[in-house]
Amino acid sequence: MKAKGKVWSMFMLLLITVVMTAGCGNKASNEGQGGNTAGGTETSTPTTKNDKDIVIAINSNFITLDPHNASDTHSISAARTMYEGLMGFDENMNVVPVLAASHSISKDGLVYTFTLQENVKFQDGTDFNAEAVKVNIARIQDEKNNLRLRKSFAKVAKVETPDAKTVVITLSEPYNAFLNKVAMAPIISPKAITDNGADISKSPVGTGPFKFKEWVQGDRLVVEKNPDYWQKDLPKVDSITFRPVPENGSRIAMLKTGEADFIYPMPTEQVSEVEGLEGITVDTIDSTIVRYVTLNTMKKPFDDVKVRQAINYAINKDAYIKVVKSGLGAKLDSTMSSKTQYYSQQTGYDYDIEKAKQLLAEAGYPDGFETEIWGENESETMKGMQFIQQQLALVGIKVEVKSMEGGTLSDQINSAKTPEEAKIQMWYVSWSPSSGDADGATRGLFSSEMFPPAGSNTAYYKNENVDNWIAEANKAVDPEAAKSIYANIQKTVWEDAPWAFMGVDQIISGKRSYLEGVKVFPDGSINVLNAEVK
Repeated sequence: MKAKGKVWSMFMLLLITVVMTAGCGNKASNEGQGGNTAGGTETSTPTTKNDKDIVIAINSNFITLDPHNASDTHSISAARTMYEGLMGFDENMNVVPVLAASHSISKDGLVYTFTLQENVKFQDGTDFNAEAVKVNIARIQDEKNNLRLRKSFAKVAKVETPDAKTVVITLSEPYNAFLNKVAMAPIISPKAITDNGADISKSPVGTGPFKFKEWVQGDRLVVEKNPDYWQKDLPKVDSITFRPVPENGSRIAMLKTGEADFIYPMPTEQVSEVEGLEGITVDTIDSTIVRYVTLNTMKKPFDDVKVRQAINYAINKDAYIKVVKSGLGAKLDSTMSSKTQYYSQQTGYDYDIEKAKQLLAEAGYPDGFETEIWGENESETMKGMQFIQQQLALVGIKVEVKSMEGGTLSDQINSAKTPEEAKIQMWYVSWSPSSGDADGATRGLFSSEMFPPAGSNTAYYKNENVDNWIAEANKAVDPEAAKSIYANIQKTVWEDAPWAFMGVDQIISGKRSYLEGVKVFPDGSINVLNAEVK
């Protein structure tokens, strides 16, 4: 493994040198590379499909099928094939009604009234009604269940069900992101909650277009058509099999041969390999997915802001986009993507090795230090970690790369009960606000109430001003007031640098041309409601 790492590092150094040289104004050269697509005369098969059983290859395993406890985007995607909430999201991340036929909000922002869709049944044949919604919110709020959605429903003071099709939720104080949080709360069959208890994560029962068939961890998740689905003429395919395939080349090969009908993510470095091939379509959209490196602010040497800022100066973000993302992305210039609500652009941290060395010296580390970086074991993540390793070596920081399977990594991070127990030093990771709001891009990552396992503040970042502003922003009924507060938060976090701010993804997926209706939303979740074989 060490030999492989050295070879890879040398390759990365050479590649970075080539890219940086090309970046010195030789635009024609870059365009030439882009046009020199490998495989331009290659053929691929098949171009038609005789059945309606779809295979989707993804880059990592699902963590859980409990829709109230899912935090990774793939698990959320899986849950949404089988479950639905009162509200949901369209392909632009706007909140739209699903199981709620309509809703209203009181002027003081405290009372939400939902009128439910009628004649909807769970996949076990029981009725969807107001009482089912009340049971689900009670499950989310129950401290004993320790579910990830509990924080989102902490301000719910009362749930009333005046009749079978009406739910009235009263908050203890205004919460301007509440409707987005409702959209993140799929409704589970109350009967399944009673019958299956803690095993609900392995036996999902919702109202969604597909029913659970089997989940073999690490190999496949299979869902099949719900013949009693309440939306007319949906779904249009018989089954969907999700296959976790961490290795990029393997996913590409599956798409080429037709073993997979859809792959996500499409590895950026191999887009040119399949573009233009008969029977294959590549789709690209801008995203809310940010890439960053957590720096544990409670561990030396990352407890010194000068060290954290030095790391940001030491990494060439332009080269990162070119080398790791194959030019398909943008530098991260705030704590959130420009596609996220209340985004505020920041400046600084342009590539400056001398500035990085100066800050390290001022912090007492003139010769650098040794540390380790964690990340998942899929191809592009490995490439990103190796890039960061190479960049930081230039200022004397020796980084050991430790890659792990997603579930193992999640356990490593969330098993720490206190910041003192946490072993994490650096973590190369991504985040997307699946709730589509600024709170979803902020509170879970930078509030001191959100240290693992309660949330995803894996930098163990604590700033009292930021904590207070997050609380104020949540209570703000006026959008302009909320925008101003979130601007303060982004500026302060940027300067405190609990992350190495890396990039914003473009979402790239590949599919066989006979497949329509499968969409990847800006948060990276896959929507299969309208999947269809033409």
